[in-house]
Amino acid sequence: MKFWLKVFLSIFIFSGIGWAIYYTATNLASEQLVEAVSTELEISGEMDKVKQEIEQDPDLQAFIADQHNVDEKKLPFKTKEEATRAIIKKVGMTELKQIQEQVQSGNMTKEEVITLLEENLSEEEILALKVIAYKELQK
Repeated sequence: MKFWLKVFLSIFIFSGIGWAIYYTATNLASEQLVEAVSTELEISGEMDKVKQEIEQDPDLQAFIADQHNVDEKKLPFKTKEEATRAIIKKVGMTELKQIQEQVQSGNMTKEEVITLLEENLSEEEILALKVIAYKELQK
């Protein structure tokens, strides 16, 4: 009986440690991703260009208008950390790394990445990503 209790407690403790590592790692990854993209946009001077494109693009303006009508309580995730976990869960870490390598090498376009994400994520999840991205751009 004591043996099984020790086994159960060990499994429970290691599961908790694993969950804590996963949770912390996804939070750290999302922070680093947002920081890296923001820094890259600011260094290259494209941040203002992106904001101008948003202001001039009628589709994006329609989205921004719709974004104010979106009930954020109904979105599948509300923070960039939750979004990171959802994308890792749906797409997979190895596939995300492959996408990153292909984009950096120029073998994959922005449209191909969007298509791939649309295949793996629901419309609600994509809307939640847009809301989070819009909020991050406004910071």
